[in-house]
Amino acid sequence: MFSWLGTDDRRKKEPEVFQTVSEGLKKLYKTKLLPLEESYKFHEFHSPALEDADFDNKPMVLLVGQYSTGKTSFIRYLLEQDFPGMRIGPEPTTDSFIAVMHGNTEGVIPGNALVVDPKKPFRKLNAFGNAFLNRFVCAQLPNPVLESISVIDTPGILSGEKQRISRGYDFAAVLEWFAERVDRIILLFDAHKLDISDEFSEVIKALKNHEDKIRVVLNKADQIETQQLMRVYGALMWSLGKIVNTPEVIRVYIGSFWSHPLLIPDNRKLFEAEEQDLFKDIQSLPRNAALRKLNDLIKRARLAKVHAYIISSLKKEMPSVFGKENKKKELIGSLGDIYKRIEREHQISPGDFPNLKKMQDQLQAQDLTKFQPLKPKLLEAVDDMLANDIASLMVLVRQEETQRPNPVVKGGAFDGTLDGPFGHGYGEGAGEGIDEAEWVVARDKPAYDEIFYTLSPVNGKVTGANAKKEMVKSKLPNTVLGKIWKLADIDKDGMLDDEEFALANHLIKVKLEGHELPSELPAHLVPPSKRKISEDATL
Repeated sequence: MFSWLGTDDRRKKEPEVFQTVSEGLKKLYKTKLLPLEESYKFHEFHSPALEDADFDNKPMVLLVGQYSTGKTSFIRYLLEQDFPGMRIGPEPTTDSFIAVMHGNTEGVIPGNALVVDPKKPFRKLNAFGNAFLNRFVCAQLPNPVLESISVIDTPGILSGEKQRISRGYDFAAVLEWFAERVDRIILLFDAHKLDISDEFSEVIKALKNHEDKIRVVLNKADQIETQQLMRVYGALMWSLGKIVNTPEVIRVYIGSFWSHPLLIPDNRKLFEAEEQDLFKDIQSLPRNAALRKLNDLIKRARLAKVHAYIISSLKKEMPSVFGKENKKKELIGSLGDIYKRIEREHQISPGDFPNLKKMQDQLQAQDLTKFQPLKPKLLEAVDDMLANDIASLMVLVRQEETQRPNPVVKGGAFDGTLDGPFGHGYGEGAGEGIDEAEWVVARDKPAYDEIFYTLSPVNGKVTGANAKKEMVKSKLPNTVLGKIWKLADIDKDGMLDDEEFALANHLIKVKLEGHELPSELPAHLVPPSKRKISEDATL
């Protein structure tokens, strides 16, 4: 009975089937989210409509910072190659937005030509006018790093009197446009000038809602002593805390990102570790690109829904004939109360609402009588997308990740520290003695043997119980000692001979010195008498 009702209901709730994540995102946006955006003038208030290129483009990294913080040098360091249009100097040299992208030949595409290219994700920048487009170029060059990511170099943010000179376009709005579309935002600071100018403060505030993409680099840190560096780091964190309104601390990478010798090499190991962490973060971008685009679409859909509620509420309150201007002023003035009412009625988080002051300013130029009333079907389509289609796309994201080889950024500076003696941590910790002919544990074995023979060995071996009494003296947790035991007990007989016992103590020393334990015992740490056993186990 009434079976046709159930069938129709099921049909409505079945998520769409897509071949690829990119295709799925495009179709969902065009069929379910775009109609809502167009109906409520979302593009006039927030962000231009998305295009196919926005879903197909490579991950992008946006570099932002005051002039002479090393933004262009940072790109040069990553690519290990000059790019067209590159200028480096202590004064504000980069006066344009430069999209550094992969191309078969070196060349520069000017902004006006760039915004009519359907294959590039920049067409909507046309809205910022000629003053901006004359300051926007794309530098193309064949480089292995750019096969996986694109980098956006930005003009140096001005300070003092210079920031009062108008750029001729809305700098913060352009950065906000890029922030919505990039995968990573890197804020660069110079260790010698931490003052955050008014323009920089405005820019950081424009990056609100994209805090998850922001990383901070404290550059040129090799130019100051260790004690001074600690103070500079603390001052930077304090300054950022006042501007970035998040309870979490933003990740700050400390280093010197150019290919010159370190001026003060005291913190070399720290800089190497920080550089490695930052490189890993950038290298993970291609792998997480589909997930980032999915996340950004969800964020956009939530904002579009809230925007629709705001616009339809204003339309509902407007009179049809008399007193329109007075009512418009009254509604704009009480927009905060309208936010609270929508928040209560639709159970929406306060964080999902657009900036109140900005929204009030934008409404001044609008004719509120031409706004659309609430259209439940459009909202239902977006709700259905968020509840069902996004879940099926999440499954597809995971499938694509497992089917594809692990995509990471390669080439340039990323290859310099992968293998060989200049790899991060090479010859340290468990890697100590990797190049030596003699077994590295043999150096301290006489001292370990003295302890071994006090533990009453039987037939040249100590039991697990006796070995444990000695190993727990290190005060390491049982989980760590258990891992050390598994690595050291090479013949898996539940006991340790003198070589295995020496190896266990060597691994304890490695851990106590602050290094990580290997997941498998490296070949150079296997005792000489056990190397045949180890080789047989790997076959």
